Amino acid sequence: MRNLVLLLFFASLFSCNQKKYDNPHILIITNYGDIEAELYPKNAPKTVASFLSYVDAGYYKNTTFYRVLKNEDLTPETNYGMIQGGLWPHPKNLPGIEHESTKQTGLSHTNGTLSLARIIAGTATTEFFICIGEETAFDAAGSASKDGLGFAAFGKVVDGMEVVRKIQHQKSTGDLFNKKIIISNIKKL
Repeated sequence: MRNLVLLLFFASLFSCNQKKYDNPHILIITNYGDIEAELYPKNAPKTVASFLSYVDAGYYKNTTFYRVLKNEDLTPETNYGMIQGGLWPHPKNLPGIEHESTKQTGLSHTNGTLSLARIIAGTATTEFFICIGEETAFDAAGSASKDGLGFAAFGKVVDGMEVVRKIQHQKSTGDLFNKKIIISNIKKL
């Protein structure tokens, strides 16, 4: 009986330490530190479901952040832009994700927003970007997409924006990093 009581006590301690979230959380593990993000399946159900299926399939193991937008004239604290990563080139067998515009989802490309990269609507797969600063030009009807549909926002960084900024400030030529910024994995929390 004493062993059962001890077992229940330790089991309750362990379960009390588990975080409970209303929305799914992910951890992006990089060689510059970790980035935790919350995803919004109620707003962007198809985008979040696809992204999490790629996480489950292991597509993000040993990928990179390879693209960056930044303004060299601004300070690290006030710089805006984004970092883009994922599996590039993406697997040919993945169908494009149906585009969920910010007009549909009610989300906006504010500081820390995760969004899918794409060429044309419905072609996004494993590539994503993280906004640095207010990037509402990526929203539907914004100036960043030629078709006016914007990009599919689906989550937000809740811890690790200092890591995002550290990555953004690595040396780059044009919009490509000079050295690979390794994403060792993305996992669910």
